[in-house]
Amino acid sequence: MDEQPEPVQEPAARSGGGLDRRAELSEFLRTRRARLKPEDVGLPDFGRRRVPGLRREELAQLAGVSVAYYTRLEQGNGRNVSAEVLDAIARALRLSDAEHAHLMHLAKPKQHKKKPVARTQQVRPTLRHLLDSIDSVPAYVVGRRSDILAWNRMAAALFGDWAELPEPERNWGRLVFLRPEYRELFVEWDQKAQDMVGYLRMDAGRHPDDPRLSALVGELSVKSEEFRRLWAAHDVKEKGFGVKRLRHPLVGELTLSFETFRLVDDVEQSLITYHAEPGTPSAEALRLLASWGADATRAGAGSTAPPA
Repeated sequence: MDEQPEPVQEPAARSGGGLDRRAELSEFLRTRRARLKPEDVGLPDFGRRRVPGLRREELAQLAGVSVAYYTRLEQGNGRNVSAEVLDAIARALRLSDAEHAHLMHLAKPKQHKKKPVARTQQVRPTLRHLLDSIDSVPAYVVGRRSDILAWNRMAAALFGDWAELPEPERNWGRLVFLRPEYRELFVEWDQKAQDMVGYLRMDAGRHPDDPRLSALVGELSVKSEEFRRLWAAHDVKEKGFGVKRLRHPLVGELTLSFETFRLVDDVEQSLITYHAEPGTPSAEALRLLASWGADATRAGAGSTAPPA
């Protein structure tokens, strides 16, 4: 029998200020199942379905569990589920490594002492010195919730002078979704926005009790229709490496490679660097930004005219 369509869920919050882990688990599994077609997993398709994706009984068959067992899990009841069963369900759902890790965080959260998750993260002084010594490569440190914790002069020249923003506004989610100049800065803004939501989703799986993360998700959901749509998709992503195209107001378009280095002593902090291939117009553009110094920093992402 076909399943009835389920309504789109708003971000689920608990009275304690965090996200509802059971609701998150339920929606994550449902959206992963909805994206699979029978032919994707070698099953026959017996005609039109009322809702997209595999039926629960089909997914349970692929994972080797009972329909009742899988249904309880998709309803958010992850108690007593084994890692082996979760692995089987992850394989049946064709989950990526990041999605598999997210499923584990939601279904089998680590038991640990309560920590003051709202406490401001601190960047080691030696790491700040390292940032200051890198004078030709934009670099910054990002923490939980994609908060921007520290940066060098070249990052300010490329992305804007974050020192002029109140500390709560130094957050990539707020920058991408609430500040128009960043929509202009990123040539593929849609991809940047999708990545940003994926990073926040991973954080939500690791720290559903973080009230600041819950407040950020609530704020962005209220202020940005695009964020609401992407958040409802339950896609997750880990920060990694790749290429970004930027449209800078002073030097024009740049194609830059970025790398993410997770810190050994604090896995929730990462050093992000951007660099250009030597001998390219993008490398020359970075050199120009470095030579302009404070003028380029003041211009950042929001200026429309070159320095006088």
